[in-house]
Amino acid sequence: MNSQSHYDVAVIGAGMSGLAAAIRLAHFGKRVCVFERHNAVGGLNGFYSIDGRKYDVGLHAMTNYVPPGVKGTPLVKLLRQLRIDREELALSPQKRGRVAFGAHGETSLVFTNDFAVFEQSVAELFPAQIDGFRRLVEAVRAYDAVSIVAPVDSARQTVRRYVSDPLLEEMLFCPVMFYGSAQERDMAFRDFVVLFQAIFLEGLARPIEGVRAVLRVLLEKLRAAGGQRRMKCGVQRIVERDGRAAALVLDSGEEVTADHILSSIGYVETEKLYRPGWVPPEDAKGRLSFVETVNVLRCQPAQLGWGDDAIVFFSAYPEFRYERPSDLVDTRSGVICIPNNFQYPAGVGLREGFFRCTCLANYDRWAALNEADYRAAKATALVEITKAARHCMPPLSPAERLSEATVATDVFTPCTIERFTGHHAGTVYGSPVKNREGTTGLSNLYLCGTDQGFLGITGAMLSGISMANLHILQKG
Repeated sequence: MNSQSHYDVAVIGAGMSGLAAAIRLAHFGKRVCVFERHNAVGGLNGFYSIDGRKYDVGLHAMTNYVPPGVKGTPLVKLLRQLRIDREELALSPQKRGRVAFGAHGETSLVFTNDFAVFEQSVAELFPAQIDGFRRLVEAVRAYDAVSIVAPVDSARQTVRRYVSDPLLEEMLFCPVMFYGSAQERDMAFRDFVVLFQAIFLEGLARPIEGVRAVLRVLLEKLRAAGGQRRMKCGVQRIVERDGRAAALVLDSGEEVTADHILSSIGYVETEKLYRPGWVPPEDAKGRLSFVETVNVLRCQPAQLGWGDDAIVFFSAYPEFRYERPSDLVDTRSGVICIPNNFQYPAGVGLREGFFRCTCLANYDRWAALNEADYRAAKATALVEITKAARHCMPPLSPAERLSEATVATDVFTPCTIERFTGHHAGTVYGSPVKNREGTTGLSNLYLCGTDQGFLGITGAMLSGISMANLHILQKG
């Protein structure tokens, strides 16, 4: 075990943002160590194994994908600042995605990594709205969403200046909310811009190994730069003296000190470390969590007639309700991911098929269940979510039913998320209150990641980089 007790920078949490921050700092000679409570890295975007199979958590696809040669985008900035070659991630673009509304997904907008496809799909489905939609896109392109001081305007109100059809509005909000909004029903326009650009103006891609490939590259970069990490070594408490973080008390009782501390575990979770008994205000408490189901198939999805869609955002009703449900799970809307349906190199592909479905869930309802009821609820959720998701997919091949093709399943719930990430109430996107500056009540303690406010997988890593640059490297 590493016995060093003082660092230039201590990073709390080995998720995407924490690892990126540590790599960036280590590149500039900082003695940096990442402290992680669990035995695996990745946080909200990790993986786990059951019976020899690897299951991704969180990551459906990397957003902000652009092909080689395109400059000045978030992905290009990320690669440059972490000194990663594109080939190391081996990203394969999606075949296509859809936003599918209606009981059987009969109203669908198609998108690929070529924005013209999405624009044409809007024009065909909503011909009276296309001029307003194009003006909205112009406004999105012109908006400086990465500015730390960007205003917090209502995205709903702003979008309605350009789009008057309620159905189109809901179909535009469904993907961006599911992929990053911590706020119910509405979101800041700057967040809408970030996610609209990440999904539609740039695109989605995936390494064939999923999140494991991204994490492997990050860990190698951290090791090569001289950064350290301590696993199964969580931070129990931050000792505050004279307005500064004077020491970290680890779960073992050991104390370490650092000139600066970057916390990637969330606003509420970080505040509790140095403010014993602190109760977060209601508007800071995240309410949104998810249940995800996974069907592992003995055949490729294309053999079932599902060979095109990589990501499908669906809603069974025209008024999309992005809010904490009253029931255990809201199966009326969600996200489908089929990892097999990306454009992998010739002769390369996933050996088995995967069908992943994600729906909004109620943490309190899940947390109140006893063990037997909890297991039964997971089994019910698997059936109900899979059934709802199938409604917006093409009819299965007559020769194959999904149940016959399924060789393994798994389900994780808000309780699973809380247990393995430490996020209060299993909130995937953290607090609705974001802090772009990353500052806290202690002068040398800063936030990065979910509650600093940069969104998506790429955004999380850029958050770590940006906060390391702003608060540590630029201050010398």
